[in-house]
Amino acid sequence: MIRSILRGLSVTLRTMVRPPVTIEYPEFKRPVAERFRGRHELKRYDNGLERCIGCSLCAAACPADAILVVPAENTDEERYSPGERYAAVYEINLLRCIFCGLCEEACPTEAITMTQLFEMSVTNRNDAIYTRSELLMNPDGTVPHPQPDSILVDKGELRLADGWMRATASSGRAAYEGVIAWTATAGVGTRAAELGQSRQPTADSQQQETDTGDGRRATGDEADHG
Repeated sequence: MIRSILRGLSVTLRTMVRPPVTIEYPEFKRPVAERFRGRHELKRYDNGLERCIGCSLCAAACPADAILVVPAENTDEERYSPGERYAAVYEINLLRCIFCGLCEEACPTEAITMTQLFEMSVTNRNDAIYTRSELLMNPDGTVPHPQPDSILVDKGELRLADGWMRATASSGRAAYEGVIAWTATAGVGTRAAELGQSRQPTADSQQQETDTGDGRRATGDEADHG
C-alpha cells in the first residue's frame, strides 16, 4: 500500500519540476495537424460555377446522418453548376457531425471539403445547422462564416482545406508522383504539389513505365487512368 502511494507521488514530484506546457488560448494557438478536419465548405470552380452537382453521395456516406441535400435542375437561364443538377438545399447539422471526412471522400467533384477552422460556438441549437448560405464559398473564393473575425475566429483557416490530400498519389502509385490532378478553385487557383509530390511531371515521366502493383507494367498515362 505504502509502496503504491510512493510510486504515485514520484510521478507527481517528477512533473512538478518540468516547465509548464499550458497554451494560453485564445491569445496563443497551437497549430493544428495538416490534415485537421474542421468546419465544412462547398467550393466553386475558378469560373464561379459550383462544384456540387446535388448527387447526395455525401449524405449517403455520412455515418451520422448529418447531411441533407435537395437537388434541383439547372436551366439555360439559371445555371449554378456544370452538371444537370445543383444543390438547391445543402445543410449540415454540426451537432450530429463527427468530422470523419467521409463526405469529402465520397464527393466525385471535390465540392465538399473540411477546413482548419474549429471555433464554431453557438448559443442556439438551430445556429449549429449550417445551410448553403454559410457553406458555399463566394465567387471570389472567400467563405462566409456566421461569426465575425475576432481573437477566437480566424477566417483565414477557411482557406486551408484538407481535401487536397486526395488529389495526388490517391492510389499510392509512383505514376502519380508530382502529377497535380485537381482543378482550379475560385480565389485559390491550382494549388502547388504538396510535400512528397513536389516534382513536376514531364513528358518523359508521363510515358515512363511504372509498376501497377498487380504484376503488370503500364505507362504513366495508363496508370493514371487505371
